[in-house]
Amino acid sequence: MSARKIIMKIVSISFSVLVLIVLVFALYRMGQAAYDFGYRVFTEQAVSAPDEGKDKSVSVRSEMSAMELGELLKKKGLIRDARLFVLQLKLSAYADKIKEGTYILSTSMTAQEMMQAMSAEAEHTETEE
Repeated sequence: MSARKIIMKIVSISFSVLVLIVLVFALYRMGQAAYDFGYRVFTEQAVSAPDEGKDKSVSVRSEMSAMELGELLKKKGLIRDARLFVLQLKLSAYADKIKEGTYILSTSMTAQEMMQAMSAEAEHTETEE
């Protein structure tokens, strides 16, 4: 076997090992990102601490999609990730129960608490005449 063939074989094997290492690293990072996202679906904390919360007014329209609502809440600083909110909403008991209206939400509320507030029945007070 000539020296040139031996060198080419070594280069070929080295390149294959390098590609394999890069693929394994990429799969590891994607798995880690997927796990972190999945973990956050059920454990996401509020944007701010309970004693540091700021109230924000949010107007929800009946034709809003879950993604539009998530983007609105993110824009207002109430949540960190709109995609995460959409998944949390779809997996929650409040998926189809968000009602149209204007709500005062706090940065100290979790996504679950915000969904609960936006789906609560409005309190109706009737006056007797």
